[in-house]
Amino acid sequence: MSTFQQPEPKDRPARLTVGVVGAGRVGPALAASLRLAGHRPVAVSGVSDASRRRAAELLPDVPLMPPADVLRHADLVLLTVPDDALPGLVEGLAETGSVRPGQLLVHTSGRYGAKVLDPALRAGALPLALHPAMTFTGTAVDVQRLAGCSFGVTAPEELRLAAEALVIEMGGEPEWIAEANRPLYHAALALGANHLVTLVAQSIELLRTAGVTAPDRMLGPLLGAALDNALRSGDAALTGPVARGDAGTVAAHIAELRTHAPATVSGYLAMARATADRALAHGLLKPELAEDLLGVLANGAGGTTGTEGNAG
Repeated sequence: MSTFQQPEPKDRPARLTVGVVGAGRVGPALAASLRLAGHRPVAVSGVSDASRRRAAELLPDVPLMPPADVLRHADLVLLTVPDDALPGLVEGLAETGSVRPGQLLVHTSGRYGAKVLDPALRAGALPLALHPAMTFTGTAVDVQRLAGCSFGVTAPEELRLAAEALVIEMGGEPEWIAEANRPLYHAALALGANHLVTLVAQSIELLRTAGVTAPDRMLGPLLGAALDNALRSGDAALTGPVARGDAGTVAAHIAELRTHAPATVSGYLAMARATADRALAHGLLKPELAEDLLGVLANGAGGTTGTEGNAG
């Protein structure tokens, strides 16, 4: 349950004109959410046809213009470009005099904190790092998903309340992340969300190979329950052959994967080792069973996958 309350209208900051530099999947959705809170999107930049379509769908009637012009029109500018492009963009905008004193400059990169905005800070801008911990589709559904979404917030201490207020206005919940912890914070999210997509996609492909006609329907309840259990109980939610120490079953898995989907073997082994380590550490995997299991995993990494382990 959210611990943050939407501010009363009289307590809200003054309504701002909003610009978006980088009409990828994130920027237009955030600007549309700010519009619902009473702010006014006035300019957006986008190069590709896909970016222009997204802007037209989520920010209708908001004109497209170059980044420097976006900054000239907006009090609050969302810099929603890929992580690797952000430092160069900020430096370029500052060097060309596009940044105005008192202008709120917000980036949405998970990797960076507020320090990446230092060139703009020296030009008088107010730097905020607001990263929504959400995956985006580039459609109107993203605006709805922001309700209750956590944002990783990093900003100078004097701007902390302003940063948190903007997040709350977008329907999100601010979570303060120290500047030095941004890369670790982002790595944690990538580990959980990005790799999850890869694992689910691989599982769907394997189920199809095994003859399952509706793998998404099969996986939906299972993965939903596993995620819910993991969020509630952490490592205590571990189940399956690795946590049980069923070395023979794991050996059979590796053999089948090597035959039907060899590209998945290294990932399976890595996750099985990590799962075994956590299961051992939390007393779920019995030490006497762990030896055979770890031997199977070692043999699997070497390319031999005999099934002489304990029967599962």
